[in-house]
Amino acid sequence: MSEKLVIFDTTLRDGEQSPGASMTRDEKLRIARQLERLRVDVIEAGFAASSNGDFEAVRAIAHAIKDSTVCSLARANDKDIARAAAALEGGNSVRIHTFIATSPLHMEKKLRMTPDEVFEQSVQSVRFARNLVGDVEFSAEDGYRSDPDFLCRVFEAVIKQGATTINVPDTVGYAIPELYGNFIRDLRERVPNSDKAIWSVHCHNDLGMAVANSLAGIKIGGARQVECTINGLGERAGNCSLEEVVMAVRTRRDYFGLDMRIDPQHILATSRMVSQTTGFVVQPNKAVVGANAFAHASGIHQDGVLKARDTYEIMRAEDVGWAANKIVLGKLSGRNAFKQRLVELGVSMESESDINTAFARFKELADRKSEIFDEDILALVSDESVTHENEHYGFVSLSQHSETGERPHASIVFTVQGKETHGDSDGNGPVDASLKAIEAHVHSGAEMVLYSVNAISGSTESQGEVTVRLQSSGRIVNGVGADPDIVVASAKAYLSALNKLHSKAERVLAQG
Repeated sequence: MSEKLVIFDTTLRDGEQSPGASMTRDEKLRIARQLERLRVDVIEAGFAASSNGDFEAVRAIAHAIKDSTVCSLARANDKDIARAAAALEGGNSVRIHTFIATSPLHMEKKLRMTPDEVFEQSVQSVRFARNLVGDVEFSAEDGYRSDPDFLCRVFEAVIKQGATTINVPDTVGYAIPELYGNFIRDLRERVPNSDKAIWSVHCHNDLGMAVANSLAGIKIGGARQVECTINGLGERAGNCSLEEVVMAVRTRRDYFGLDMRIDPQHILATSRMVSQTTGFVVQPNKAVVGANAFAHASGIHQDGVLKARDTYEIMRAEDVGWAANKIVLGKLSGRNAFKQRLVELGVSMESESDINTAFARFKELADRKSEIFDEDILALVSDESVTHENEHYGFVSLSQHSETGERPHASIVFTVQGKETHGDSDGNGPVDASLKAIEAHVHSGAEMVLYSVNAISGSTESQGEVTVRLQSSGRIVNGVGADPDIVVASAKAYLSALNKLHSKAERVLAQG
């Protein structure tokens, strides 16, 4: 019998630590439902103690998800752990994931604790968590740069207290595959009760080796859980990419000999949902989910693929969901068909009024472009959430004029706390003029650190998806807007980012 590899997705927690990638409760819930459809084993829904918003998101996901384990991160203290347990209460299958730093550098400089103090806190936190839930994961933050003797002492003790999963993170992306695999193997061999827990790897991509290190931890080290994110999302250079590690283990089953619960046909849809929700565009040459992942430009390659696909393709595009990328609806489609497609895409709306509003916008879009793709619907619904959730700013209308030799001018109507405001401005281009027309009334003073345009599908009729990243007073937020008119999409994205800046909710950031 083959052993099972547990897929632990932390897109909603560690992935959200990317600058500007924070998500609303409803956005997190939508992605969690898609992860459940993907058949992820464990969904790390958030860090319940970090903010009221994260607590509510974890609670909503724990109540909604039935086919995956829902997990909350917690620092190794009673307050965080109790908060996590409260958020998870009533869930079908739940886990508390507690962590503390164990490297000499982190213990001395960050925690200002002695190794003995860290040891005692590790033991006490796992004991406390185990009294609240039956499934407890313990992580040694910066584990790869920790003293192996100290790690063995800590891991043996927390397993005795009931830790069911032991995670050895490469928190700063410092590891090399062979060395990391050997590190995990040596720890497992030296800890007397190592067989009483599942061992896990959690690798960051600072040197571009997160997936390679994770696979080495699995194959050489004997880890049977891998922690990863959709599209490799995460702070700094990101995390181990779920789609890459899953398809590596699946494609090279001859080498790894492991089974997974994942349904890979939902990989592409999940990737696109995360990309459109966060505004982090997937690069065209990204493995598995990039637009060019199954494209062949070389004449020799094309000839080979036409004769026999396996000459240049080691996996089939349709296996990860590319075959599902079809036109699904058009202007003659009815409300029930639209509603059913929302369900298939993992989108849940709270009321019939919300569905009616979204359907009206779908019809408006269908009048403007003849072919409606899944990506269009996701963008439409995501854009709907920006203006629907009692946001401070809302887009109403825009007009702009530009011609060669003349300075572009824009007039915009938007709402501020429900009241319409009119703005006018010139600019270096129509987008610049539109955003200046907004800023002239808002006076946010925010610095724009990123402006990105992405075509949702492949024609000039496509909706444009714009990401605007703003920075103000140490906060970084992303705003995303979509519209067939790229200037309108830009205005929507700017207002979306301003809404996030206006929300003053502060979060305690975790590591791992």
